[in-house]
Amino acid sequence: MLADIALVLGAYLFGSLPFMLALGGAKGVDLSQEEDLHIALWRKVGRLEGLSGIFVDFFKGAIPILIGFGFDFRLVVVASAGVAAVAGQMWPVFRRFNGEKGNTTGSAMVATLSITYQAYLILLIALIPFAIGGGIRTMPRFLASGQTLSERFKLGGSASQSLPLGMAISFAIMPLISWCLKQPLEMTLALVALFIAIMLRRLTAGLSADLKTATNLRSILINRLLYDRSYL
Repeated sequence: MLADIALVLGAYLFGSLPFMLALGGAKGVDLSQEEDLHIALWRKVGRLEGLSGIFVDFFKGAIPILIGFGFDFRLVVVASAGVAAVAGQMWPVFRRFNGEKGNTTGSAMVATLSITYQAYLILLIALIPFAIGGGIRTMPRFLASGQTLSERFKLGGSASQSLPLGMAISFAIMPLISWCLKQPLEMTLALVALFIAIMLRRLTAGLSADLKTATNLRSILINRLLYDRSYL
């Protein structure tokens, strides 16, 4: 029992680690007020640092699953640790519970859980809307003429509707796929919890500031759920 609690709590604290802020600080760049740390790290600090930030957030979701699986913890504990790591990235104790959106860490958690427990179809099917959304968002800009190689690989750009919508669909269908494939209930419930947490973070991140100038609350909430931002 104590080992179970230690794994879940440790996963949350691991997910809370402010690696990207520390990396920016080491280069003399304060990222604490940035809305998207990944883009800010990539564009204001450097691409190597930006890639390392993506990898660390990925490992935040993967490592607790691998540790739990490697030490033969029960599936319910392993899956809970994965969700806890994502919660730590979104609501980190080291940043007054104001963190990132959980997409990278959540994707890593699902990928690692699916692979370690041989539920490959969950990952493969859920990747389809994510890949379509990412392709619609990225390929036209990447293939546009008159760009240097550096410009083609520039992270950021205009706000996307397709990518956050694709991610929302992916996270939404994961528990449904798990249920249809008759995966263990613990895995399905963990995927439900992950989807709820990510949607809750979309709804609440910076909401208080938006409410001060909001003219249509319903539109803001729908845009946040579907497109991960208040205004299109």
